[in-house]
Amino acid sequence: MTEQDFVSTINRLGGKVYIVGGWVRDTILQATPKDKDYVITGVGHINFSESFPMAKQIGRSFPVFLLEIEGDRCEIAFARMERKTGVGYNGFKVQCDPSITIEQDLFRRDTTMNSIAMELPGYKIVDPYDGQKDIKLRVINATSEVFKDDPVRALRAARQAAELDFSINQQTLDLMSECREELKAEPKERFFKELNKVLNTDRPSLFFRYLQKASLLETVLPEIYALLGKRQPIEYHPEGDAFEHTMQIIDWLAGTTLPIQVKFAGLMHDIGKGLTPEDQLPRHINHDINGLIALDNFAKKIPIPTNWRKSAEIVIKHHMRVNIKQPKKIVELLLEIVNNPIGMNGFRRIVFFDSGEIPMFLLKAEQLLKAINSIKGINAPEYLQGKEIGDWILQHRCMKVSAIMKG
Repeated sequence: MTEQDFVSTINRLGGKVYIVGGWVRDTILQATPKDKDYVITGVGHINFSESFPMAKQIGRSFPVFLLEIEGDRCEIAFARMERKTGVGYNGFKVQCDPSITIEQDLFRRDTTMNSIAMELPGYKIVDPYDGQKDIKLRVINATSEVFKDDPVRALRAARQAAELDFSINQQTLDLMSECREELKAEPKERFFKELNKVLNTDRPSLFFRYLQKASLLETVLPEIYALLGKRQPIEYHPEGDAFEHTMQIIDWLAGTTLPIQVKFAGLMHDIGKGLTPEDQLPRHINHDINGLIALDNFAKKIPIPTNWRKSAEIVIKHHMRVNIKQPKKIVELLLEIVNNPIGMNGFRRIVFFDSGEIPMFLLKAEQLLKAINSIKGINAPEYLQGKEIGDWILQHRCMKVSAIMKG
């Protein structure tokens, strides 16, 4: 079905069709728009279902349909209003009927840049809350006080700042702050969903900075909050405390094509510094051990994939080991890295961003691994048995590594 056919059918029923949401915002920003979402006014869902029997209903508390338009499965919603009646994102009473206008529907949305619609046909812009002005100013501005009715909007605003490199105005930060208590009761999967998106933005640090400005960082991500004020030796970290250092690392990683588990590992690499006692600062003794404790605490609150956790663990344990010389330790670490989801490139990049240098054994990692893997049990003398074979393999691997490192 073409978009024109869809709109014509709705118009014949006495209704209007609008494109809403991110597609409109991205079009105004002259960015590549993604999926189109449609809102209908003036038509009930029964008449809609009769006219589009192929549409699949997916909404529960209010009717939302999936319909193929121009070859894409698009969401079709009906204009609605919401009234807060309980706690969290489920605590709403929804009014959805043909009398509700597009302006009323846009009012319930989170920010002005997302409260813009385009009426079809013709793509006429409907912008009752000055969203175009805020887009031009590159500022995130809550559409109204109803912003705080869904507490996860606070996370979403901070994430959109990171995605778009926008600022968040003070009025919206104040509304974000009012979401603090309800955020504590939100499903942790919603936190992971936002974090997953944040780590794929161009400036992920903005997410954490705006959560802190809204006094939400301690509530949402206490292990990251604990890095604030944790001083470091200035000769190694002129950028500031452990929080500033971590923000720098994740923004640098954002400029790479490395997979997301590497970016998460960068976020976690110094997480143990948040547990350093004040009387030890600016040194951070055992922050590798403390880092594994902090990572475990983090994972209890936000469900993270196994490959994220394994990547973070190896970086926490080993990112400081830039000066190892012993062949045995080099063999063991290289084999651990190559069998970890972080991969050699991921580990190497974090070490470089953290310390400003790449140790020789990591620069020669591929050559060393080729030599290491050339020594197998099948090469061992036949008279060796059990543990003796393992000792022989390690000894000869170390000899190979030693020769390459001296070469």
